[in-house]
Amino acid sequence: MDTQTEKHLHDSTADVESSVSPISQPPKSHVQNDRGFRESMPKRKPLPWQVPAPNAESSANITGSTPKTQRIGTSLGALFSFDWYRYASQRKKRRFLIIGVIAMLLLLALIIGLSVGLTIGKKHSTSNLPLPSSHGGPYEGDLTYYNPALGSCGHTNSDSDLICAVSHVLFDAASTGSNPNENPLCGMKLRLRRNGKSVDVKVVDRCVGCKETDLDVTETVFEKVADLDQGRVLMEWAWLEQTPVTVS
Repeated sequence: MDTQTEKHLHDSTADVESSVSPISQPPKSHVQNDRGFRESMPKRKPLPWQVPAPNAESSANITGSTPKTQRIGTSLGALFSFDWYRYASQRKKRRFLIIGVIAMLLLLALIIGLSVGLTIGKKHSTSNLPLPSSHGGPYEGDLTYYNPALGSCGHTNSDSDLICAVSHVLFDAASTGSNPNENPLCGMKLRLRRNGKSVDVKVVDRCVGCKETDLDVTETVFEKVADLDQGRVLMEWAWLEQTPVTVS
């Protein structure tokens, strides 16, 4: 290749390189202008980084329960604000009230027990006393029982009383007037005896169905000397006081 041709190729290559401009790099004037603009802007002070505190209400709504710290604070507040003196006073009053009620119940049970014991003892206690003969007797007759009410002597009695009704023969023989309540036999005592058991009773009534020496008594008196199933038994009796009548 001659010198002229090389020169021509060199010039063509130079023209091509000069016509191609770099794409990736901006002009220096633009870079300088952009840097100056950023430096001219006022700088903002950065805020300190903080973690937002969770909302207690929203946390409670999400979890369905009160936060632990809040529960502890509420419990301690209720503990210190509680009126312990008033609570102790009310508790003491309740204790005394309970003790009083228990004492009353025990006393009532004791009274009932004593009453029942006395009634049972009175019902089932028996004696074995001889029949006196100084006031008339002893006499022999039938013993029956009945349910007393208002008797001929004007007194109202019950099944548990130690009373009797003498025959209408003796009652009418001792009568001194039209008022049976004033009969001399009313209130007088006699003793009946059967199988080694004796009971003292008081006259309060008149027995229409009895024979002269028969006696009609309450169930309590009858049970002391016989079983109720027997209904009618033979017994002996005698007056414990001087009477205005004699038995034939």
